[in-house]
Amino acid sequence: MNTIDSPSPFGETAGLLGLSQRLPPQNLAAEQGLLGALLANNKAYERVSDFLAPEHFADPIHGRIFRAIQRRVEAGQIADVVMLRSEFEHSGLLDEVGGPAYLAQLLSAMVGIINAGEYGRLVHDCWLRRQLVDAGEEVVNRAFGAEPELDARQQLEAAEQRLFELAKDGGSEGGFKLFARALAEAVEQAERAFSTPGGVSGLSSGLRDLDKKTGGLHPSDLMILAGRPGMGKTALATKIAFGAAKALVREAEAKGPDVLPDAQVAIFSLEMSADQLATRLLAEASRVSGDRIRRGAIEQREFDEFVRVSRELATLPMVIDDTPALSISALRTRCRRLKRTKGLALVVVDYLQLMRPAPGTRTENRVLEISMITQGLKAIAKELEVPVMALSQLSRAVEQREDKRPQLSDLRESGSIEQDADIVMFVYRDEYYVQAQQPKPTAFENDEKFHDAMTRWQAKMDEVHNKADLIIAKQRHGPTGAIPLFFEAEFTRFGDLDMVHGEGRGGGY
Repeated sequence: MNTIDSPSPFGETAGLLGLSQRLPPQNLAAEQGLLGALLANNKAYERVSDFLAPEHFADPIHGRIFRAIQRRVEAGQIADVVMLRSEFEHSGLLDEVGGPAYLAQLLSAMVGIINAGEYGRLVHDCWLRRQLVDAGEEVVNRAFGAEPELDARQQLEAAEQRLFELAKDGGSEGGFKLFARALAEAVEQAERAFSTPGGVSGLSSGLRDLDKKTGGLHPSDLMILAGRPGMGKTALATKIAFGAAKALVREAEAKGPDVLPDAQVAIFSLEMSADQLATRLLAEASRVSGDRIRRGAIEQREFDEFVRVSRELATLPMVIDDTPALSISALRTRCRRLKRTKGLALVVVDYLQLMRPAPGTRTENRVLEISMITQGLKAIAKELEVPVMALSQLSRAVEQREDKRPQLSDLRESGSIEQDADIVMFVYRDEYYVQAQQPKPTAFENDEKFHDAMTRWQAKMDEVHNKADLIIAKQRHGPTGAIPLFFEAEFTRFGDLDMVHGEGRGGGY
């Protein structure tokens, strides 16, 4: 909310400002001194151009004058009193900016070019303070019922979102990083890859061929794992989450026998409850059908294995949040808290389309909502320096093609997702579609033709049985292509294709 151009929607006497009757934070002398320095020496603009904007001035007249200086300097033109007077006269705004006398007064109030940066930061600091006052005013008025559609928890999330945006957009100036420092970080990353078996510089996914293709899961990366319903997106995502958790355990064990993992893997399950997800994970790890577990149709030996595996999995550094319709601001808050208290190594969101934008955000455009969510997930990945994996549904356009292998254009609201993601992966199983093509006796003239069709169909089923493809359609920092995976439909379990997947051997968690 712009304090200069947009008055508070709650009126002049509402909220904190009305109660206190205090002027909002401002430093008009600093604004005048800065503008005078800019008019006297346009080179002073270089000291404030990367963080100061016209709306940061408390006096709207000063904002207009700064905008005129900004426009001329960035166009390579001179911006002095004479030129600005001529420009304002031509546009009919000279009287609105105080006339020639005020422009001359600004020149007399100038500070040296050396001090221009400090004066600019004073102006910016006052603007930030005014934004904080506005944010507090919004919080108070919402709490008093200005937006009754938001309950107390949603108001908290809206306040957190407002402060986050303020911190992101105006809280830091950013700036350059020394090239020598960037080179040192690149060498460190290369050293980790060189010293790690398999050349994995990031966090291991537990899938050898995926790690080989991507170098592991890298901090600040937003990964999208997409597929049609029934392809096993959740199963593959949990496989990767378990692989990452096991990698954290191995790293801790390498440091000493009593060392615990210093970070957690966080799974945000918006579709399944925590106990449903836990049951599914146990079924995959213990090789006991989840359907049989739910019906209690298991033997004592299987139940004992079920309990044993549960004890092993309980030691893994993993947490599950099953809050439905989670907002991006709430997810950010919880990730920050986890990062601060227990450490955070990986975030998995299942799935993207079930998330909501920040409370208080009103948009009727679903594509815009998804764009806000993906941008928020990317911001979380960069801010917390962790990889974020978000699952996504594919559009029904896949089913209308003869070739069912997914493409980037099949992503729902694909523009924003494809743009914001560092890696886009599709999980695809030929077996799913071949199985649906099983011949029916009524479709054939006689038994002989039916049996021939069944023989051909069975041959196709044998060819694609227990096989899946993980298609990397986009990778910002590496190659694309398909990775063959092993898939057990009974347990919805993934693994490397050439591993031995017998009882108690290979491919497990």
